[in-house]
Amino acid sequence: MQLFSRHIRPEEAERDADELDAFSQAVVKAVERVINSVGSVEAQTASGQTVGKGSGFVVAQGLVLTNSHVVRGAVQLQVSFADGRKFPAQLVGEDEDTDLALLRIPADDVPPAPLGDSQKLRVGQLVIAIGNPYGFQCTVTTGVISALGRSLQTPLRRRLDDVIQTDAALNPGSSGGPLVNTRGEVIGVNTALVVPAQGICFAIPINTAKFVIARLLKEGHIRRSYLGIGGQNVSLHQRLAALLKLPTDRGVLVISVDAESPAAKAGVQGGDIVVALGDHPTPDMETLNRFLAELPPGTETRLTLVRHLEKLTVPITLAEPPDKSA
Repeated sequence: MQLFSRHIRPEEAERDADELDAFSQAVVKAVERVINSVGSVEAQTASGQTVGKGSGFVVAQGLVLTNSHVVRGAVQLQVSFADGRKFPAQLVGEDEDTDLALLRIPADDVPPAPLGDSQKLRVGQLVIAIGNPYGFQCTVTTGVISALGRSLQTPLRRRLDDVIQTDAALNPGSSGGPLVNTRGEVIGVNTALVVPAQGICFAIPINTAKFVIARLLKEGHIRRSYLGIGGQNVSLHQRLAALLKLPTDRGVLVISVDAESPAAKAGVQGGDIVVALGDHPTPDMETLNRFLAELPPGTETRLTLVRHLEKLTVPITLAEPPDKSA
């Protein structure tokens, strides 16, 4: 059965809006701005067996963003929209390290979702998740941003860095859908939930997605150098930053260090705060990962750290990422 939304005349919308509280009006307006861009993504084998179902949204004419884990192992892809239209899709490229994949569909009249700026997010900010959990198309849930700059270990032993934590409810099938602010701008890509916990869900920041989209369109993949840390964004006291002559008053707090990684060999420890890679300040994980995507494996450079209120500079040689599929 196909579901179609009823056309609402302007005078009806104005009357209905008067009957809604401010919170509801904000959510309704945000959803109306994005929902026509959201689709359901189905991944199939050559024999037609479904291997993945999730959500996605149009980011530019004919381009749909979704999660890498939704399309993994697929030979055939299809994107369906709430108006009943279905399009075959081709994989432009994917990046497993950010769990993002970009698809192309033969449609130029599906409106792109407006993209926001995830650097401007604040903890406690209202957010809206849109997706297709369990096949229920265009399901809307609301919540707040619970935390920023989280690191998340996926079931496939990949670590997602700098993710948004939210309590906007996600369920299987929500993966790849947009996380939206009250202005109707996409600020994240829903990617995971913690089972059996309630209200702990995660999204990839849209600024990370913008970088990934550009690289996938250009090269079809992203090759990153490997550092080997799990981190969380933190702020430093401005007086400390000035005293130590740091390049930034923000940095990446090292939560974990992978054994035998370049970071481990360089002596990086949990509790260190990374503030620069080479000559480039690293105020957050997003920036650090972007530089790692620009530098080839084998690059000899240095890390600037804060450890116990002291500044350290340590030499480091970046490496090939380990094979996580082994």
